[in-house]
Amino acid sequence: MTKRSYFIILFLLAATMVANAQSTPRVITSFDDNWLFYKGDATGAEQTAFNDKAWRKLNVPHDWSIEGPYDQANPTSRGGGYLPAGIGWYRKQFTLGKASAGKNVTIEFDGVMTNSDVWINGHHVGKRPYGYISFTYDLTPYISYDKPNIIAVKADNSIQPASRYYTGAGIYRHVRLVQYNPVHFTPWSVYVTTPVATTAKGTVKVQAQVVNPTKIAADYKVTTTIIDATGKTVSTASNSQTVAAGKMADYTLEAQVADPKLWNLDQPVLYTAVTRVVKGSEVIDGVKTTFGIREAKFEAATGFWLNGKNIKIKGVCLHHDGGAVGAAVPLGVWEERFKLLKEAGVNGIRTSHNPVAPEFLDLCDRMGFVVMDETFDTWTAAKNNGEKGYNLYFTEWWERDTRDMVMRDRNHPSVVIYSVGNEIHDSLKDSAGFKKYRDQQNLVHQLDPGRPVTMALFRPNVSGVYANGFAAMMDVVGQNYRENELVAAHEAHPDWKVIGTENTHVLNMWLALRDKPYMAGQFLWTGIDYLGEADWPETTNNQGLFDRAGGWKQQALQRQSWWSDKPVVHIVRKSDNAGAGNWVANWTPTDFDTYDNAKVQIYSNCDEVELFLNGKSEGVKSKPANDSPREWDLTFEKGTIRAVGRNKGKEVASEEFKSAGAPAKIVLSASQNKLSNNWDAVSIVKATLVDANGIPCPNADNLIKFAITGAGMIQAVDNGNILSHEAYQASERKAFQGNCIAIVKATAPTGTIIFKASMAGLPDATLTLQVTK
Repeated sequence: MTKRSYFIILFLLAATMVANAQSTPRVITSFDDNWLFYKGDATGAEQTAFNDKAWRKLNVPHDWSIEGPYDQANPTSRGGGYLPAGIGWYRKQFTLGKASAGKNVTIEFDGVMTNSDVWINGHHVGKRPYGYISFTYDLTPYISYDKPNIIAVKADNSIQPASRYYTGAGIYRHVRLVQYNPVHFTPWSVYVTTPVATTAKGTVKVQAQVVNPTKIAADYKVTTTIIDATGKTVSTASNSQTVAAGKMADYTLEAQVADPKLWNLDQPVLYTAVTRVVKGSEVIDGVKTTFGIREAKFEAATGFWLNGKNIKIKGVCLHHDGGAVGAAVPLGVWEERFKLLKEAGVNGIRTSHNPVAPEFLDLCDRMGFVVMDETFDTWTAAKNNGEKGYNLYFTEWWERDTRDMVMRDRNHPSVVIYSVGNEIHDSLKDSAGFKKYRDQQNLVHQLDPGRPVTMALFRPNVSGVYANGFAAMMDVVGQNYRENELVAAHEAHPDWKVIGTENTHVLNMWLALRDKPYMAGQFLWTGIDYLGEADWPETTNNQGLFDRAGGWKQQALQRQSWWSDKPVVHIVRKSDNAGAGNWVANWTPTDFDTYDNAKVQIYSNCDEVELFLNGKSEGVKSKPANDSPREWDLTFEKGTIRAVGRNKGKEVASEEFKSAGAPAKIVLSASQNKLSNNWDAVSIVKATLVDANGIPCPNADNLIKFAITGAGMIQAVDNGNILSHEAYQASERKAFQGNCIAIVKATAPTGTIIFKASMAGLPDATLTLQVTK
């Protein structure tokens, strides 16, 4: 052998070893496409030979309940928003080659609503009552290779009323097929924490569990590579031990990161831990974990701290539906909603009242929100309009469901606290009630020792939990509403850590957070209007900062003036004459002839605000100490109203409205001008009716029709009107307050989408979107 050949062989051997070290033999495949669906019960549909040729072809995530129609007689009633319930079946055929033989084959569901049963090739592999939980089944014993396999899923939410808010129906979250070697990391066992998190040093602790189901004990090394946001490796660690035959072994590793970039609300920097099982030079299994280096804690006297900075959590509660898309929410919809919340000054989200999709928390990680991660709306006691819900299953399932949620979610830097219940109606006055809470809190502590546990207490002074020792067990005492009671409880027990778990939009509730250093934060009910919990003919609970279609509401404008760090000025007036009606943000009464006395408020965080009507000053008003709005009583004049905000005499913000005439054209705008052919990618196209001068017409309710050509489709339409019973999966929508939207998706890898909006008597409007890889 020549010297040159020797070095070539050494180089190739080294390259092979590097490739093995970088590979992750765990294969994760999207399982979303090419399902068959049948709405209704189908006897024998779990069997491989069942004839499903007439079934509807679709991809998941899929929520068939949102397809409607609305009907007051639907058994979901007010809780489920009067949308349909029942049984739905899904079937899918797939083939694995013989190369997969010897691998473990599992299927991961992020959520199936509800009471799901799963079969593979006619074999029942599991049932899960809770529709919000993620779960995994091992398909390995029943897989056939080089010939078709049939997976069947039955989702049954026919037992109603099952929820106080809209649930959806079907396989409404993502599904994956996962293949890995017999020796592997147990599910969700890779656990990353950062016990030291300063700008000078970060300690990354990785815990993992490896199972060796073989009959031979062997030495296995677990390695972790820490990669920063630029893709650079910044640290490594490893640990070796013998894993006995048929046993599991726990591993702990620590890696040091010099000068880390800390995850925070303004710069949510993320790292990746690539953790592998290695035997000799062979990589046996690998898992990638996204995490942030940060320190979060709650203090009794000063509230919430992130990386040594005292921060008020300015949060909102969010239900899991996405309005027009129901429970099957593309991530792009959440991204647009999160942008609105950020703009309003929101920095926290409570997942009310159930586990969310994992990508929801990924987005919180990336966009810089802190999260209260919540498990249940009920324990064993039923609630009105949801009498046949999780209360039927809590006793048998709470432990497994809690375990799965916490283990799935504990690597997210956004998650800073867990809640194990919302307004629980079980008695909390006796040992049984104490035990239910303590068991849940202890389990969370066991699985994720670094995060505290709370629950949203319901009328604590009535239930007596502030006096009977119950609240004293809680890591952080959380209460819904009645902030004065929580303030009094802390002042009686200054060692208690406290947080508002659910709060309304009124001024005194904001002041309870602003003025009390020990109040860690609050979560408004709600951030966005949600389906259900409404009395017919209403279909939607409208307590949000924003409506279903993303429209700013009065309370969002005011909240931004309290919570935003940037200068804010907003004008609102009473919709009807002499202070009657609702607060609206426009200068166009529904009847110019009868509207002469305009009650006006200005929401602003500026030192002073000057108001002008048709160029004439109506006076200057300074910022009240209690953040209340500045008020004017004006004689209405058609034209222009303008507010100017100043700090130290310098103009820093302004807003103006003009009186609109009749609709003359449609103006289209898109949240994204480019989108990818991906289920989670959307562009929200907004149609606004304007007059001949381009002024929005806030009272217009005309029907707008949509058409689309090219590489796209309309997934859903909406207008935010809580009284509308129009179909969401349609190509037309009446305007509400002058606007409506269409949610557009791509249908091809590349191409152009031409979107057209038309209305009787007006010229068509068009918009072009590009589909890119």
